[in-house]
Amino acid sequence: MTNTNPNDILIKEVKSKRALYRFVQFGIDLYKENPYYCPPILFDEINTFNPKGNPALEVCEYVIYMAYRNGEIVGRIVGIINHRANEAWGVKKCRFGWFDFVDDYDVFKSLIDAVAEWGRERGMTCLNGPVGFTDFDHQGLLIEGFDYNAPMASLYTHPYYMTHYERYGLCKEADWIEYQITPPTEAPERMRRIVQLVENRYGLHVVKVKNSRELKKRYGYSYFDVLDSAYQKLYNYQPMTPRQKQYYCKMYFPILNFDFVTMVANEKDEIIAVGLGMPSLSKALRKCRGRMFPFGWYHLIKALKARKMTDFDLLLIAVRPDYQDKGVTALIFNEMTPHFAKYGIQRVETTAILETNHKSLANFAEFDHIQHKRRRAFAKTI
Repeated sequence: MTNTNPNDILIKEVKSKRALYRFVQFGIDLYKENPYYCPPILFDEINTFNPKGNPALEVCEYVIYMAYRNGEIVGRIVGIINHRANEAWGVKKCRFGWFDFVDDYDVFKSLIDAVAEWGRERGMTCLNGPVGFTDFDHQGLLIEGFDYNAPMASLYTHPYYMTHYERYGLCKEADWIEYQITPPTEAPERMRRIVQLVENRYGLHVVKVKNSRELKKRYGYSYFDVLDSAYQKLYNYQPMTPRQKQYYCKMYFPILNFDFVTMVANEKDEIIAVGLGMPSLSKALRKCRGRMFPFGWYHLIKALKARKMTDFDLLLIAVRPDYQDKGVTALIFNEMTPHFAKYGIQRVETTAILETNHKSLANFAEFDHIQHKRRRAFAKTI
């Protein structure tokens, strides 16, 4: 699609590799003066839109647009229809994501109107975003916490975005909040008591493996079944296909420090809970601006293999539904806490947690923490 509007804004569909590169680079360049933004790894971001590499695209339709004015890129957006998620939730949502733009409402409106039209042509009745193809993509417009570092796994956006969203009539559909935790040097006594009680009452034990090869050999991809069951009722969640489970395993687990991969199993040695995190890569990615070459790989490997670090990203905690409300997360935190001290970690950044997910929020009550960020997903009938 190519469209010219009265404001001399040209909307072009991205169809070539060269245009896709410009699409990704624009999202990085827009924040080049911002000290808190964390750029993505450039080739990972490009591969997200490769149907041969990203299995999420097997269940999604999508379109990529860029906005131009006087030959200069001034905005970008992706329109998405996740058929698997829509079927699971009984909705007709046209998602939008990777939505970045200069501070100009005409640019904003031209881009989102193009996605709305694309969605309506395919029978969709609702705009929803910013979200990605799946929950493993960035989601949620940042509306609080602009002066805190963005983790690699979180979306960072300019403060002016909110004004344009509200002017367009997009309304709140869900909010996530994030905590920054100051980890203790040892697990609190109350947590240790809970651990002993839970282990004895439910026959549970902590599982530690040395690397991704050992994990796959012992448990295959069964730990992703835990994520599926734990997250199935959370906002917009799409049940993973077998190929998606393999994809995410191969993408993330080989680079993890397995000191921070903790699983809990029952008496049958079934994985019933998963907790994992990694050293913050934000500083390394800012140094290399998302480029692996010529020296970006060095900064990333140095951060991943560090034996001392100040900042840590807690990526996820998931507990199988039949074991929720039983204190299982205490086993995960009890196992992780000595490692926080060992590595000298001063700040732990949680992933985004739905404000209505009181079970997950309660996990952090034992720790010294602040709620420092809030992000929002919007919706509008089309």
